[in-house]
Amino acid sequence: GQQVVCVRTEDINISGSLYRNKLKYANFRRKHMNTNPRQGPFHYRSPAKILWRTIRGMVPHKTARGAAALDKLKTFEGIPHPYDRKKRMVVPSCLKVLRLRPERRFCRLGDLSKEVGWKHGALIQRLESQRKVKSEAFYKKKTASLRAKNEAKKAVKLSADEVKVLETAGYA
Repeated sequence: GQQVVCVRTEDINISGSLYRNKLKYANFRRKHMNTNPRQGPFHYRSPAKILWRTIRGMVPHKTARGAAALDKLKTFEGIPHPYDRKKRMVVPSCLKVLRLRPERRFCRLGDLSKEVGWKHGALIQRLESQRKVKSEAFYKKKTASLRAKNEAKKAVKLSADEVKVLETAGYA
């Protein structure tokens, strides 16, 4: 399959109110190995790990095929270095407007994580605000260069034989 990288996991929406999701997570946190809880089910606090474990529950991770699929999945809070420069996409079928009726309650995964003991929300928020400033500057520069390129294309006057040469080369 494909390599999948999920970024900004702290902004993922979960159906149900924050209170209800806190109760469900508290119920999950109660489950541990009686004789040695350090071996028992681990209860991740960070949004990236919570998402990763949720997806693991949807994949046959005990088979070689499922394990290979999980190895191709990466999850991150914020958008760390190599991925902040790459083109991103939104999965349209996962949008809140298509999945939840407007009157239904929902909460952010970052808020749930904060309630259950994740301590890095403020740090991620600070790093994301810095990244957004850099990203906006890059986008303005990119659009300006594209505009200049299009204007230059319009300004060029070609003779008939030059157009013919370009067409034979496949540039017309």
